Amino acid sequence: MQIDPELCIGCGQCVPYCPVGAISLGDSAAIDLDECAECGCCLRCADCPVEAIYQQEMEYPRTVRSILSDPLTIATESGISGRGTEEMKTNEVTARFKEGQVGVGIEVGRPVSGARFKDVEKIAQAMAAFGVEFEVCNPTTSLMSDPATGKFKDELLNEKVLSAILEFSVPQETLPEVLGALKAVAGKVDSVFTVCVACKADANEGIASYPYLDKAGVWYAPNGKTNVGLGRPLAKEA
Repeated sequence: MQIDPELCIGCGQCVPYCPVGAISLGDSAAIDLDECAECGCCLRCADCPVEAIYQQEMEYPRTVRSILSDPLTIATESGISGRGTEEMKTNEVTARFKEGQVGVGIEVGRPVSGARFKDVEKIAQAMAAFGVEFEVCNPTTSLMSDPATGKFKDELLNEKVLSAILEFSVPQETLPEVLGALKAVAGKVDSVFTVCVACKADANEGIASYPYLDKAGVWYAPNGKTNVGLGRPLAKEA
């Protein structure tokens, strides 16, 4: 995104709309293109009184910023807007993970901090060491040069996005080790990340992942998302 200095009147109206703080204000407003995640918030929400904000022509690899940051951009890999995926929440109709497995979702970056792919790669490589298969229907996975190792394409490593999501499943008993590896890599990245864990309720409506989270010494919120299986027909596990 860019601002035309010839049109800008320096009102500053756009500054608070940037979720990554990429807009500075002097005699006129200016966007730091290295920090800009191409989310489009300033263009759509700031209501610039002189229409000085405009979308510049983008080429790869910068276009990746828009794919994962702008909710109006459709990712060709998933057919879903923004950084979205089919998600673990649809497991009752997709059977992405089976009995005895947990689905793990790691969202790297948030508005205010954002994330660069060099940090996403560090986390992905730490997870790839467990032999995980990253979710195919996910635009983040499509940006890897080697999903088996979690390696991303070199030209993307410094690209910045609001957030990128890594998704995979692991056996329940492996979860404490996975969480331990995430704790270890957390100090090596310059962004924040959140971890989601999903599993099927057991026959007694218990949450099978809780004992493994307790074993790992990980705090988890008492609330969560529960899919009651209304997306019939239900998937059948192989």
